Amino acid sequence: MHNKTIAELSRGLQQRHFSSLELTELFLNRIDEHNEKLNAFITVTDELAWEQAKQADVRLSSGQSNALTGIPIAQKDIFCTQGVRTSCGSKMLDNFTAPYNATVVERFNQAGAVMLGKLNMDEFAMGSSNETSYYGPVKNPWDIGTVPGGSSGGSAAAVASRIAPGATGTDTGGSIRQPAAFCGITGLKPTYGLVSRWGMIAFASSLDQGGPMARTAEDCALMLQTMAGFDEKDSTSVNRPVEDFSATLNERLAGLKIGLPKEFFGEGLDPEIATLIHEAVADYVKLGATVKEISLPNMNLSAPAYYVVAPAECSSNLARFDGVRYGYRCQNPKDLHDLYTRSRGEGFGAEVKRRILIGTYVLSAGYYDAYYLKAQKIRRLISDDFKRAFQEVDVIMGPTSPSVAFRFGEKSADPIAMYLSDIYTIALNLAGLPGMSIPVGFSKNLPVGMQIIGNYFSESRLLNVAHQYQQVTDWHHKTPVGFCDSH
Repeated sequence: MHNKTIAELSRGLQQRHFSSLELTELFLNRIDEHNEKLNAFITVTDELAWEQAKQADVRLSSGQSNALTGIPIAQKDIFCTQGVRTSCGSKMLDNFTAPYNATVVERFNQAGAVMLGKLNMDEFAMGSSNETSYYGPVKNPWDIGTVPGGSSGGSAAAVASRIAPGATGTDTGGSIRQPAAFCGITGLKPTYGLVSRWGMIAFASSLDQGGPMARTAEDCALMLQTMAGFDEKDSTSVNRPVEDFSATLNERLAGLKIGLPKEFFGEGLDPEIATLIHEAVADYVKLGATVKEISLPNMNLSAPAYYVVAPAECSSNLARFDGVRYGYRCQNPKDLHDLYTRSRGEGFGAEVKRRILIGTYVLSAGYYDAYYLKAQKIRRLISDDFKRAFQEVDVIMGPTSPSVAFRFGEKSADPIAMYLSDIYTIALNLAGLPGMSIPVGFSKNLPVGMQIIGNYFSESRLLNVAHQYQQVTDWHHKTPVGFCDSH
């Protein structure tokens, strides 16, 4: 059963072919068998999962269920979960038990989903490789010597290894899409404001967005149906009706206009990945789409703009972790200054400290206009590029990442090289646009992802485009060796 998609498991539960308890036991056993090798889970919530599965079976037998009732789901450890440790992958929050549920978690609970546990991640979502976690790196199930991508690497590895049917992720600069590409799964970053950020521990508030990670576009549609919607507790939440994201999955793609940005296919892109992207686009042409080369002239400015805006917001958001109210506190401080400096110095890892320092610098009195304000102006230019492009095309396609998953330690000593692994994804966060990554093949025996970008609130179109491709290909069915046939 672990090889079934969420949609298939949902149908099996509705038809009473198996129970949620049986399904939950299966995945808890698989976590027990494989997690030590992968390090995907920080916390496994066995007792909570059993209780939720029992409740789900009652709902299923009474007919009071929906598509996710009884489905095991894992939560990225950035979403607050009442009574369960919420660490954000950091020593700073290693002892923090959230007193409430994030809106996303609460909506899964209301849908009757079963929470298997909390997933490993780069510390405070800062990283592209899942090497910055206080709990150690997550391993890519396709090759445990390579990274799973970050920061939602635990989510991607759990879904790819079939130890969870679906997982939540967050995306500040590519942190759903890039790990989805590295691990050969489907991941969707929604339009900014579509999914509530309340209870999702903030990294960069104007960029962060939660989204679903699963094997297929159909599964992502089912998860997004539960995650999306207005939340009065989140001032950035958009008040608009939630669409039925599954309703248009099977619409034909005849007449679809695809844009290929020339900036996505230049220097730095692995030629094998470029070939696979063009082959996938050719499959879309067979499905009735047309292709046009477009230009996003300010794409080259997205990385420098992002690495001013994101650290600036991070330095502000992380100021609250001071050793006073909650989280890590140093031992035997001499005075208040010593308490602050040692608690933060000991509680944060190197990458988080680097970004706090950069952010504090660019927000300082003498440099705000030169850096932060200028980065915000560039952000508008990037957004305008996309607006012009979507006057000509329906969706934009290109690589998710310039390379396949790299080996541990390969880029950790060179922050700039690490940052450039998100070169194709960060522009969407700056503009607030939706995008997703789907698997389109293999290079060097590792998965390759293609990014599909849509206009604001075009998630239904993106899911339809991805689903139609997955009806004529089988890349999303591929399973890493060693994770297919056990239990």
